[in-house]
Amino acid sequence: MKYNFLNIKTLAYAFVIAVLVASCSSDDDDIINKPDPTDTRWITVAAARMGENPGDGNGGTLIYAIDSEEAKDPTVSIEPFDNGFIVPSNRTARLQSSEDGNTIFNISYAGDTGGNYTKYTVAGGQNFTQTGTEVSIAPYVGSAPRWIKLFDGDQTGSAVYVSTEHQFDENDSYVRTEATMGVLTLDLVNSQINEFQEHSIALSAEEEANGYYISRIDMPVLNAAGDKLYIGARLSKVNPATAERDSDYEILGSKTIVLDYPSLLNPSVITSTLGHGNTNGYRSINAFLYNGSVYQANQGDPQGSYILKIDADNEYDDSYDFNLDEALGVEEAYILAWRPASNGKAVLAYRHAGSEEGVAGAQGFFALIDLEAKTAEKIDDIPYDPDFYLFQYQGFAVDGTEIYVTQAPVGENGNIYVIDTETGDVTKGAELVNAQGSHFIGTF
Repeated sequence: MKYNFLNIKTLAYAFVIAVLVASCSSDDDDIINKPDPTDTRWITVAAARMGENPGDGNGGTLIYAIDSEEAKDPTVSIEPFDNGFIVPSNRTARLQSSEDGNTIFNISYAGDTGGNYTKYTVAGGQNFTQTGTEVSIAPYVGSAPRWIKLFDGDQTGSAVYVSTEHQFDENDSYVRTEATMGVLTLDLVNSQINEFQEHSIALSAEEEANGYYISRIDMPVLNAAGDKLYIGARLSKVNPATAERDSDYEILGSKTIVLDYPSLLNPSVITSTLGHGNTNGYRSINAFLYNGSVYQANQGDPQGSYILKIDADNEYDDSYDFNLDEALGVEEAYILAWRPASNGKAVLAYRHAGSEEGVAGAQGFFALIDLEAKTAEKIDDIPYDPDFYLFQYQGFAVDGTEIYVTQAPVGENGNIYVIDTETGDVTKGAELVNAQGSHFIGTF
């Protein structure tokens, strides 16, 4: 069966509620307003339309919602590119969802609406109703902000940026690169800005003298105590003798910026002695709170990506050694996106040295990992295709211990797959109807 507009279950539910409201007195309002318990939740599929090149995702973003039962049903077929809700954004929208899947949060990326925050109530199919007021964070963090929803019960989002400027002495000799960070927190409930601060982010004197600097930041996450905000960082380097970009250099230990929360004051930088490379991720959340600690992926590590651990003392736990090359038996593993369930088991998207080149570059695979056991296993029940584009992947819908993902090569149809993280079982679900040069960027 094919779902093009509001699905049948939603219409039926709306009809029943209307009858109940019409037939009951005001004395029964407290009963009527309590929704019936359900075992389903909305699963919102996000689709990125092609701009100029297949897989670039620059033609805008569309979303379409079905319930979790439909998402698991391979006889269901949905067409987000033809019938989805167009999310305001000049390029690929930056989406987040509430923990229960009933609300979608968006900050437009680039263009005239870039930096505008909006939220929508999910009602099934292409039906997303804007709620609250729209607020622009562009004056603080620009029209193409990097932002994420903090794990504080859908209360707060955080957006960040960094700007850099090379500094020279009176003899025009390179001294260091000044990195200025801006960080903002956004009240997702009341659609208003909570706090904004700017800071100069310095590395050690030795690192800066050698030309290293923080060039990109992203993926804020709160610690368990709720009094520190961690922000992932990418390092770049210039040749101090010429101030020209250096592309062949020693990769330093992975770094994270730590700020007091909610004040966003007193920045410091912590460094892993175990993992090397960047911690800012790309489009998907890169760090998660689990069992009192923050678990963070790194990218570009010469030894292959690690899952790193930051403990309650706000320092890296370098005794926690979880390397993807070792766990998966591959070389040059690169974590593209990942998401844990509440049981500490996660679905992880990755590529490695053996990945084939598709229409949008080297593509990847899914694995099931266990944060406590530090194990990883490739998920063979999700088909591999060299044109399956994971680099822009944004969302994994989590429902209990189940995680929902999309799989479809660029420009080709595919399916939703549901991974039971407890058993490892994989269910092939609803068909995803694609469009030329376009791809799916996850579920919410």
